[in-house]
Amino acid sequence: MNTTDHGPEWSLETGGNANVIVLSGDWIAQQGHIPDFPSDGLRQARPGQPLAFRTDGLGRWDTGMIGFLWALKQGAAQAHLDLDTETLPDAARKLLDLLPDRPAPHGPPPRRRFAPLAAIGGSTIDGLTEIGTVTELGIETARGGMASLTGRGRMRLTDLMSNIRDAGPSALVIVSVVNFLVGAILAFVGAVQLRKFAADIYVASLVGIAMVREMSAVMTAIIMAGRTGGAYAARIATMQGNEEIDALTVFGIPVSSYLILPSILSLTATMPFLYLYGSLVGMLGGFAVAISMLSVTGAGYLHQTLNAVALDQFAFGFVKSIFFAILIGLTSCRIGLRAGRSAADVGVAATRAVVVGIVGVIALDAIFAIIATTIGL
Repeated sequence: MNTTDHGPEWSLETGGNANVIVLSGDWIAQQGHIPDFPSDGLRQARPGQPLAFRTDGLGRWDTGMIGFLWALKQGAAQAHLDLDTETLPDAARKLLDLLPDRPAPHGPPPRRRFAPLAAIGGSTIDGLTEIGTVTELGIETARGGMASLTGRGRMRLTDLMSNIRDAGPSALVIVSVVNFLVGAILAFVGAVQLRKFAADIYVASLVGIAMVREMSAVMTAIIMAGRTGGAYAARIATMQGNEEIDALTVFGIPVSSYLILPSILSLTATMPFLYLYGSLVGMLGGFAVAISMLSVTGAGYLHQTLNAVALDQFAFGFVKSIFFAILIGLTSCRIGLRAGRSAADVGVAATRAVVVGIVGVIALDAIFAIIATTIGL
């Protein structure tokens, strides 16, 4: 028998055909009077008899009593006594049933073995799996787009127009500033060398070809990956945390058509025009530097640019910008869908989408450079 002077009390009665634990008083953890169950608390219990409870005098209780009962449950398991919890309050019985007979052992953490081949293989399998998932997501989105063209899709026109406004007109300022400065920087760099050979006029060719063929498409895609791709990932990750994605799934609304398709279509529709606009602004930046620092006239700069930049260069950059848009849209939405459900996961998803988008754009641009060299473009 063991009692405390204040608050909760317990005792062990061994009469009859059962061992009975008598609980009385208020078992409130905040009062600081919860007794500890001793290791030999069941020393006087009759072996082979079940251990029951009597709670006639039990008052208020909280998790403090559950902690005491868990220690009692572990002691009963060590003494090979069956625990009869039928007389406990329903809530206390359900909580106690969730607790194991003994706490999980705390052994030393497993030692990490040096297995480079296993790590490389696991990373390769994970990468291929993710590529397959993104490809499947792209196929589902394409099917949703075809269904929308026939009037059987789930995409809302208001969502598409809202995404186009965010991805297009709202991005004009930052696209203008970045591409203008890139064109100006190219002109500065070219002027340093070309001035030595009295070839100032070829700064126009350098800026025009560089902006149209590479820099405008890549810089615009990087801007959209950081601005729009991160926003897509954060938005979908927030919906994931708020269980809105689960609600769409329950109602049978395909996420690929309802969320992902408007995002990808908006980027695909606006990126080529942003590329063309960025190319013109970049050449304007080179024009400003050439006119102010070099012995080049405005008409000469314009004439040299028109002669140097062919239409197939614009077509090449135009096609690249479309693929960049699809890449940014798919990867950003995929990262948002696989995000966790906490507030911190939203920031992680946005950061990951920006990083993956920028790296993916540069890698895809390298592939296009190899293709252009192979076909002689």
